[in-house]
Amino acid sequence: MRLTTKGRFAVTAMLDLAMREERGPVTLAGISERQNISLSYLEQLFGKLRRAELVDSVRGPGGGYTLAKDIQDISVADIIVAVDEPVDATQCGGRENCRGSQRCMTHDLWTNLNVTIFDYLSKVSLASLVEQQHTQEERAKETSVVQDKRDSFGSKHPAAAGSAL
Repeated sequence: MRLTTKGRFAVTAMLDLAMREERGPVTLAGISERQNISLSYLEQLFGKLRRAELVDSVRGPGGGYTLAKDIQDISVADIIVAVDEPVDATQCGGRENCRGSQRCMTHDLWTNLNVTIFDYLSKVSLASLVEQQHTQEERAKETSVVQDKRDSFGSKHPAAAGSAL
């Protein structure tokens, strides 16, 4: 599958937007800073996402981008298609000319893989990615709290500090 940086960055940027838009329009500069994606690259991607009616732009002070559809109604496949990203594991780009003017013996294998990948990405909603990200963030916070308690206990308790009793 040839999923390039364009598709990955578009999905990442849309996830960032989806996680923050409840507080109002999200700026591309903010996404750029948080996700380490070039602002000019984001501008190109969001132009395509806007034309695909996945995002809306809000002009003026406090402007930025919002989702144009419900978070449940946007799939990863929608995002990838919007930025013209091919989901294609074939060498020939589906033209069946893998070996000059003829198709290769494994053409159907790769074509079926394309269908399977696209079907999977169509079933993954932006909402599910947001939920997954929130779960990971909660786990990270819990781990941090447990570690802080261990560090606090370790520095005050003689046995934890390595003292012999």
